[in-house]
Amino acid sequence: MKTTFGRRTRVLAATTATAGLVLVAGCSSGDDGGSGTKTAAGGVELVKAGQLTTCTHLPYPPFQSEIDGKVQGFDVSLIDLVAEDLGVKQAILDTPFENFKTGAFLNSGECDLAAAGMTITDERKKNVDFSDPYFEATQAVLVDKKSGISSFADLKGKKVGAQAQTTGEDYAKSKGLDPVSFESSDAVLNGLRTGQVQAVVIDYPVVQGWLKDKANADAFEVAEQINTGEQYGFTVKKGNTKLLAAINKALAEAKADGTYKKLYEKWIGPYDESASSPSPAA
Repeated sequence: MKTTFGRRTRVLAATTATAGLVLVAGCSSGDDGGSGTKTAAGGVELVKAGQLTTCTHLPYPPFQSEIDGKVQGFDVSLIDLVAEDLGVKQAILDTPFENFKTGAFLNSGECDLAAAGMTITDERKKNVDFSDPYFEATQAVLVDKKSGISSFADLKGKKVGAQAQTTGEDYAKSKGLDPVSFESSDAVLNGLRTGQVQAVVIDYPVVQGWLKDKANADAFEVAEQINTGEQYGFTVKKGNTKLLAAINKALAEAKADGTYKKLYEKWIGPYDESASSPSPAA
């Protein structure tokens, strides 16, 4: 999966998108007890006392998007579980996606972790440490129902869109296409709606979210799903072993007690056992 350059970092508010305010993404229990300490349960060091600060890149439904003035989604719900275990609340910063690849906001101490529907790759592992995989992803080719496009092979010679600096864009380029790059997933869909492109290549879960809307389902269809072997992971600053262990523990417990399945069905759709990979990222 999945950037926008020069985009201002903003902290999202709980009721509006007003810059400069903190969004408490979930309703995790507990806080730092008023002590002001940056050390949470399990000896995890936090960048800000009483909160687990998550960097993300919006919008990317169903993993994270702003709904009714609040950032919600599958990633948000899973990290809420981590925050709850640590006895703090989650706060979310919307940041440019290139920072996830470089680990810039983790290294500068602005965020504790990054959660952005991000594919685990060897290149990204050079800059950040990944959690265990929490989602198996495929790419999808979405087209207008009247396009006559029925497979990825049909995209040759067509105008194809993708989100900038994503694995979908990389895949399209690797197959000889020259995709039009869009800043966000919303912009990708708008490009298809307005005829700027005839098809888009993007993570299938995102397409699933789009097609829940009747207008989109009436206009567009999936021409092909492509299994690229992608797995999503959360990231922390290199060497932050305690927070990484806390994330992996929360993921393992959620998969074991059924919480993961419930959240998957809420945000993604019918549960696919293969989406919860037991294999470690390392």
